[in-house]
Amino acid sequence: MPNYDKQPEVRVEGYDDSAWAGWAAIAAAVSQRLSRQPHTVLVIDCYPGVRLPELEDKLLPLLGADLTINVETARRSEQAIHDLLARHLTDDRVFGVLSCHQLVEFFDPTALTALRKQVSDASGLTVIYGPGAALVHQGDVLVYADLPRWEIQQRMRRGEQGNWGVENQNEDMLRRYKRAFFIEWRVFDRHKTPLLKRADFLLDTTLADAPAMVSGEALREGLEQTTRQPFRVVPFFDPGVWGGQWMKNQFDLDPTAPNYAWCFDCVPEENSLLLRFGKVRIEIPSQDLVLLYPRPLLGEKVHARFGAEFPIRFDFLDTIGGQNLSFQVHPLTEYIQQQFGMHYTQDESYYILEAEPGATVYLGTRTGTEPQAMLDDLAQAERGEKAFDDARFVNQFPARKHDHFLIPAGTVHCSGAGTMVLEISATPYIFTFKLWDWGRVGLDGLPRPVHLHHGEQVIDWSRDTAWVEENLVNRIEPVAEGEGWREERTGLHEREFIETRRHWFSAPVIHHTDGGVNVLNLVEGAQARVESPTGAFAPFVVNYAETFIIPAAVGAYRISPYGDGVGQTLATMKAWVRG
Repeated sequence: MPNYDKQPEVRVEGYDDSAWAGWAAIAAAVSQRLSRQPHTVLVIDCYPGVRLPELEDKLLPLLGADLTINVETARRSEQAIHDLLARHLTDDRVFGVLSCHQLVEFFDPTALTALRKQVSDASGLTVIYGPGAALVHQGDVLVYADLPRWEIQQRMRRGEQGNWGVENQNEDMLRRYKRAFFIEWRVFDRHKTPLLKRADFLLDTTLADAPAMVSGEALREGLEQTTRQPFRVVPFFDPGVWGGQWMKNQFDLDPTAPNYAWCFDCVPEENSLLLRFGKVRIEIPSQDLVLLYPRPLLGEKVHARFGAEFPIRFDFLDTIGGQNLSFQVHPLTEYIQQQFGMHYTQDESYYILEAEPGATVYLGTRTGTEPQAMLDDLAQAERGEKAFDDARFVNQFPARKHDHFLIPAGTVHCSGAGTMVLEISATPYIFTFKLWDWGRVGLDGLPRPVHLHHGEQVIDWSRDTAWVEENLVNRIEPVAEGEGWREERTGLHEREFIETRRHWFSAPVIHHTDGGVNVLNLVEGAQARVESPTGAFAPFVVNYAETFIIPAAVGAYRISPYGDGVGQTLATMKAWVRG
């Protein structure tokens, strides 16, 4: 049975009695906190995607409120919100412009004022709930109802909900995701950050009819404890038109699924974080950790450069038993800034975890390629007149286990069939300009979007065969070695801000964060154990192919073969932000 842990937890010490499961226990804990003043206001603010009918049916009746207010009654009309956001939504299916809106802009000022007066005139217990509830009153008691972005996407896919403030459950999923990514999640992350810093409770609404809640004090202490130890976020897996079979077998996934294309194994914007408080498990967006404790997590230099954003992404792309990825390119820094409002771009790399015989990676243009000739060929392919002549225009390099291909933005590329790729990349992850998709439609039966009009603006035509071979393929340099270990630098390219090192070891090896967050994956060997040389955190076991995070605040840590890994030569890939 594979050992890959699909539900990793952080066990929080000292707060076993500070979390509750089930609506009755949650209502009792909240009621106990409410004061017996002539007028008390309970605010239940929510992330978009929280099922308000569930709160209305299961929680609110247990609280015995004298006045209950749904803040969404003060929200602007759907058309007014559309007019507010039109510039950021764009007409494109995939790409919008990052929003700088504040949540209060989505509400009618007159209606908000009326709700505030209604609250001030009330007596007894008033409950205000819904996304933005804290705009009406700061709350004598504040509950924040949260859920991860991945769960929001699942609810969208099932047709349960559309975007916030819009009745668009049946709209193209790409357009709904675009609106969430570029607007809603930005606006609500801005809104919830100061609330989480003072919330009395966090309500976990991830699972339908299986709520859990933790006190705000325990939540914040749990997140602080997380920044002082190694941890993993919860991976999620998704099928795709090109997906393969390796992850299904290696990670013991649903055998009835047609394939698995992606695994987000360390993308804190999207992943969950599981915190264990005694018998109760709380699932929150791992982004909450980034938003509340960026300095101990990221380190001073990384935080100064990126703010409260986790800049390193580890994910898997599985084409073993599958097909080629789309032929693509990512935007240059100035292009992503000017067109989409992102402040850094989608630089990438492919580390080959496994490969079938004959597997290849497409990377860079062939020497002698005429740019207009290739663009004309791509345009003809997009119109369906012919297949793109990839053999004429694009380099193909053999892909073998432990090869590392560097992909600075502007380099045309894709993984071919037969590879299991560990992407070690900058965090932006949707800014892929597909140039050619091998004539396929998506799993939804619709043609997958091709963005040749963007791609032609950013292709770096100087990255031809000779340049790519010299700069991007297996740029492996020895760094240091000792008894039972050796260290190699594998990248990334000088245009990419991530440094990657591979450590081969059969004996314990000391590492140090040097003040910046480290992200690692066990790319060879069955098991390893991460320990503190001073006993500052409990030993942490990792299995083959698991990605784990070492917060900047950890400092020194030791990685040793463990369990089934004893007697093997193991290897980790480690990434950090260059100084």
